[in-house]
Amino acid sequence: MEPIASPTAPEKARHFLWRFWTRLPKTGHITIFDRTWYGRVMVERLEGFCSENDWQRAYNEMNEFEKELTDSGVVVIKFWVQIDNKTQLERFTDRQNTPEKQWKITDEDWRNREKWDLYETAINEMLKKTNTTFAPWYILESVDKKYARIKALKIVIARLKKALKEAE
Repeated sequence: MEPIASPTAPEKARHFLWRFWTRLPKTGHITIFDRTWYGRVMVERLEGFCSENDWQRAYNEMNEFEKELTDSGVVVIKFWVQIDNKTQLERFTDRQNTPEKQWKITDEDWRNREKWDLYETAINEMLKKTNTTFAPWYILESVDKKYARIKALKIVIARLKKALKEAE
């Protein structure tokens, strides 16, 4: 798992995709990004961390980045973990009220939750503009966590089997 935090000052001085290029796996290895380059058209967009021109341009840059990856043999599998507003509130409340889960919730989570409608608009635009034949999005309906996990595993297995078959 490759957790990606907010960019550092040196990372901000470079193109937003640079910090992801430096974390790509070696040939034959797997990297799972927890948060990715899509932060540009989500958090950075909604929090004003980049200009409108920057995040609008990013759709094309991300598609080109993923095309370069897939053209070089990388299997890119993109999941959007989808829950509804009510389920998110229930999970946030549970985390806040359960001592061993409190590390999972921050004031920022609550603040971002207040922007549900703005995020929903940004998500829909992101999915529409970056769903490509070479790197399609897979929606994981995640109200039922077990269902979502099994669906994700089935997709990963199918995509890897397909890639291996194509490589033969």
